[in-house]
Amino acid sequence: MERFSSLLASKTPFLFYTNFDASAIHLFTLDELASEDIEFSFGHEVNSGHSLRLNKSPLAFEHYAQGFEAIIDKIKSGETYLLNYTCATPVTCAHTLKEIFTKANAPFKLRVKDQFVCFSPERFIRIEDDTLFTYPMKGTIDASIEDAASKILADAKEMAEHVMVVDLLRNDLSIVGTNVRVSKFRYIDKINAGDKELLQVSSEIKADLRPNWESDFHALLLQLLPAGSISGTPKKRTLEIIHEVESYERDYFSGVFGYFDGEVLDSAVMIRFLESTNTPPNDGMYHYRYKSGGGITIESDAHAEYQEMLDKIYIP
Repeated sequence: MERFSSLLASKTPFLFYTNFDASAIHLFTLDELASEDIEFSFGHEVNSGHSLRLNKSPLAFEHYAQGFEAIIDKIKSGETYLLNYTCATPVTCAHTLKEIFTKANAPFKLRVKDQFVCFSPERFIRIEDDTLFTYPMKGTIDASIEDAASKILADAKEMAEHVMVVDLLRNDLSIVGTNVRVSKFRYIDKINAGDKELLQVSSEIKADLRPNWESDFHALLLQLLPAGSISGTPKKRTLEIIHEVESYERDYFSGVFGYFDGEVLDSAVMIRFLESTNTPPNDGMYHYRYKSGGGITIESDAHAEYQEMLDKIYIP
């Protein structure tokens, strides 16, 4: 997609978004967006104090456990070490996607027509002054638990999972840049999760981009996708296993979306993701699918991972 290069070279602002495997990439200048029913927001949390609620109809634990055990078998056979396992949960809500986009409180938001909305807490990459930054997010705990921050940082399973994804992202950045370094390791952000707050653990990794990186940004993007935090390691085989064990198509969930303002390119991973089922509203309720999940390692507990998947179903 040579258009990336021309827009970057001319410092023309644009928005882009991709599906999970980057087989579909959409790109719009701000002028073009004027005729599209697409909204986005970067870095502008609204603090609306909304009371938007989702009614969940989660899949049975037994069904979740089948996929979980299949992943554990793959880990034991050495085919994967970390795999992000996700599910689609039917939900209903009394609000349209446009209303949800407007009221949701998140640093990165995107609504595409009547198809989907995401309100992501996780940055993907940021490029500023020829430096590439990425921020893998791995490790979640209910903030109301006593000494929650200390417990999540001391948890051996969570540490192992985080180290694996940091190593994966360091490798990914080394493909497209030089002087790769971890500038912040395992810091905590507090996330508004609807009726509760969560603590999530992130790291910051950065690399120096090669001269004239703008001329081949499309290739750079493809080398980094899918994002390591929502796929796993080793990436190629792990992606194959994801397609084997997940009982639905991710589509645009866990893709990425980004905005270039003329100077800085910022982007986010499309998690906290709600999509239409194209079912007519019934009794004032709209029908959606909420896609969520978490990383599985050899230390993972099926019940805890199932609960984490459910905890991530919320409108912030």
